Amino acid sequence: ATADPAAGSPSPSTTSSSSSLRRRAALSVNTSAPAGGGRGMERKSKGADEGERDVERAAGSAPVSPAGRLFREAHFNCYIVALLGLGAPVDVAAARAGLEATLVRHPRFCSVQVSDDVKKNAKPRWVRTTVNLDDHVIFPDLDPAATSADPDRALEDYVSSLSTRPMDNSRPLWEFHVLDFPTSEAAGAVAIRMHHSLGDGVSLISLLTACTRSAADPARLPALPSPPPPRRSGGAALALAAWAWSLVALAWNTLVDVALFVATSWFLRDAPTPFLGSPGVEFRRKRFLNCTLSLDDVKLVKNAMKCTVNDVLVGVTSAALSRYYFRKIGEWRHQQR
Repeated sequence: ATADPAAGSPSPSTTSSSSSLRRRAALSVNTSAPAGGGRGMERKSKGADEGERDVERAAGSAPVSPAGRLFREAHFNCYIVALLGLGAPVDVAAARAGLEATLVRHPRFCSVQVSDDVKKNAKPRWVRTTVNLDDHVIFPDLDPAATSADPDRALEDYVSSLSTRPMDNSRPLWEFHVLDFPTSEAAGAVAIRMHHSLGDGVSLISLLTACTRSAADPARLPALPSPPPPRRSGGAALALAAWAWSLVALAWNTLVDVALFVATSWFLRDAPTPFLGSPGVEFRRKRFLNCTLSLDDVKLVKNAMKCTVNDVLVGVTSAALSRYYFRKIGEWRHQQR
């Protein structure tokens, strides 16, 4: 290996060669079998895996998780689409500065998925790359007549189109679509689209929350209210009985769910309903609708029921879906007669 005299550092070819040499050295050192036999070989194999992971971390790459690989399958290409309504027009300069200081620095949001074509059955891995915000902050060219005549419909149409629009796999798999026109409920909106292989919903929501700042103090992270401490009623024996019963119920429900899952995989089939999708339904365009509720009304129910805002929203959603389902089932059965 020779150094680049102009830069005073190894040339790109030298860096690549030295990386591969370090990789082979780590593998050769950790996989060399001692005279002891099989158990020593097993320990050395584990050491080889750890050495390979250390080399990958040093090179700025990490393996894609099994769930991440599943979400990249052709028949299961899954996106997360979120719509944020804003109380003021989008401040593009501030948004770009915020993204550069927070989201772009996250390993998953500055990496692409690549596979080693040389190896057979190679698994994809995350590799760091340079992020160009112009590729990720998108200003769609919408028809001004449509956004003026019915802005809510124009917003729904555009967000719906994101469910089938492919992403460029040569870039990090996330996009911010700036929809800078007023609707009936917001002065502007931002549609966020991320590939599901980046993470699950809870982790991504936590990450986006960490990228925001408090309106009262821009230097402080937003503070979420802590849940109230659980109220203890009764004695220790009652608490122990409740804990034991919850454990038994959890074990029973788990067994039932596993049995139903196995039976469905082997021979059970879903009953025909108007909601049963035909083959290929997962590739069809999806439409996202929203309904605005008064937060004061939600808090009124919360205080009356002594529960949380989340409990109220889950209950309202569950009741609405149940009423919709049974109404549609009744109409469908009436048509089948």
